[in-house]
Amino acid sequence: MVITLFIYLLSLVCWLGGMVFFSILAAPIVFSVLPISEAGKVVAGIFPRYYILGYVAGIIGVILATYFAISRTPRLWWGFAALTLAIALALTLYAGTVIRPRVDQVRTVAEEANPDPARKEEFQRLHRLSVSINGGVMLLNVLALLSTAAALAPRV
Repeated sequence: MVITLFIYLLSLVCWLGGMVFFSILAAPIVFSVLPISEAGKVVAGIFPRYYILGYVAGIIGVILATYFAISRTPRLWWGFAALTLAIALALTLYAGTVIRPRVDQVRTVAEEANPDPARKEEFQRLHRLSVSINGGVMLLNVLALLSTAAALAPRV
């Protein structure tokens, strides 16, 4: 049981930690030190691995939180963790498989001197949606972590 719990916690730490590192440190630094066209290429190169981390950690987290909800008490806290992680995984899958490819198709518009207004608006809309989903996934991971802490807290 300790190894299973360790793997579960490691999946949450890797997923949330990766998102926080990329969103708060890596991306802003890349865009502050490189020209926008180069920064865009670097970030676009990171995204496939970023999403793979979310898929793998999310699948592990959902499976193990569900397992704990079935096999351990308090079931409500474990069930809430499983639910929040399932929603976070679904959002990550949508962002990585639907939004990211669409952003990649119009990403170069951000580098153009006189971009097509429709393509520029499409890029900005998709970017805002992606950022919003990323923030939502981070919040859901924090809620899953909080629910896990509540499930593991000693009962008095």
